[in-house]
Amino acid sequence: MSIEADIKQTTPFKTPYHRVMVNLMYTSNWVADSQMRVLKPFGLTLQQYNVLRILRGQHPNPVKVSDITERMLDKMSNASRLVDKLVAKKLVLRTECPSDRRAVDVVITDQGLALLKRLDTHQAKWDLTQADKLTEEEANYLSQLLDRLRA
Repeated sequence: MSIEADIKQTTPFKTPYHRVMVNLMYTSNWVADSQMRVLKPFGLTLQQYNVLRILRGQHPNPVKVSDITERMLDKMSNASRLVDKLVAKKLVLRTECPSDRRAVDVVITDQGLALLKRLDTHQAKWDLTQADKLTEEEANYLSQLLDRLRA
């Protein structure tokens, strides 16, 4: 289905660039909604999932909250608040950084790693549903175009 049909737009876009901008925003929200449906049964938000994935990528090394903030997909996220929620769920540990008492180190727990492993299975199923829509080559090309757009 076209973006025009999805948003019930009857007049043409002024430019192809305007169309692609609207299409990107609409598709981004569609993907986020799809991912939220995967995460909801596990009691996670997209932002919490992002923090857990960042921590898993650095495991077993701790990561400073400020570094998590820099790597977040959603730059408006409050990483400190997200870490607090994940600590309460026993998915991460928060400790004082030995080299800088003002900084806080965060590390993913075994429980957090186990949760991500379970989520990886669900993510793989989601990926398969997308493989029916785009080939790997098309997905790579789309990623290259998006990278170029941000450059």
